[in-house]
Amino acid sequence: MSFKIELLNNNVFKTAFESITQIVDEVVLHLDQEGFKVNAIDRSHICFVSLELDYTFFDEYQVEVPEKICIDTQELMTILKRMKKNDVLCLSVEENNFVIQLKGDVDREFKLRIIDSDYEVPPLPSIPLPTKIAIPSMILTEAIKDMELFSENLTFKVTDDYLYIFTDGEFGDSEVKYLHGENISDTVQASFSIDKLKDMLKSSKFSDDVKLSIDNNKPLRLDFELLTDDGKLSFLLAPRLEVDED
Repeated sequence: MSFKIELLNNNVFKTAFESITQIVDEVVLHLDQEGFKVNAIDRSHICFVSLELDYTFFDEYQVEVPEKICIDTQELMTILKRMKKNDVLCLSVEENNFVIQLKGDVDREFKLRIIDSDYEVPPLPSIPLPTKIAIPSMILTEAIKDMELFSENLTFKVTDDYLYIFTDGEFGDSEVKYLHGENISDTVQASFSIDKLKDMLKSSKFSDDVKLSIDNNKPLRLDFELLTDDGKLSFLLAPRLEVDED
């Protein structure tokens, strides 16, 4: 294996892996001439994450043949947390090691053992979710913090004018109302785990806005896209379905 990647804007890369690390223990990095990709699904098969970074996103990108590298996400994150804002992030391989170099006032080098794995995660599933709205990432993050005051789950409800996020807890209720400004004709509603949403939104700084795609009792899709159009971070979360008790 041989490739070389350099990135000045290291914060975007780190931000993406803040969520990926929460969702999976190991991940396969896919590199080819078009760019850098990650597809991962949690052990419970409730949450799916997909990261796509075009080759144009990087300041230097040399990948002659497609590569697949399996690494431990927690170990990678411990290194990424050591990055300073102005460090140049350099990625390469050396024998059976994934090499991370941080070049700045002091040059530092870390080597992660590459894991031998044949497990292959399929691409992000394509599920029809016709109701789509855009919302500032920070508003969604703060709304979820409000919801967890009273419950482990929340409900999204989209009407023609508003996005409602609410909980119905044992000791209290909470609700956030957001005027979305989209052309929505049907009312849709679905419930989800707050803990899983919090894991996904650890990467909310990937972009200022998030596109939310939803339908009645179907998975929720969140898409964070870079303004430069050369990177996307997407999540798919299974709904929490209520079971009627006789």
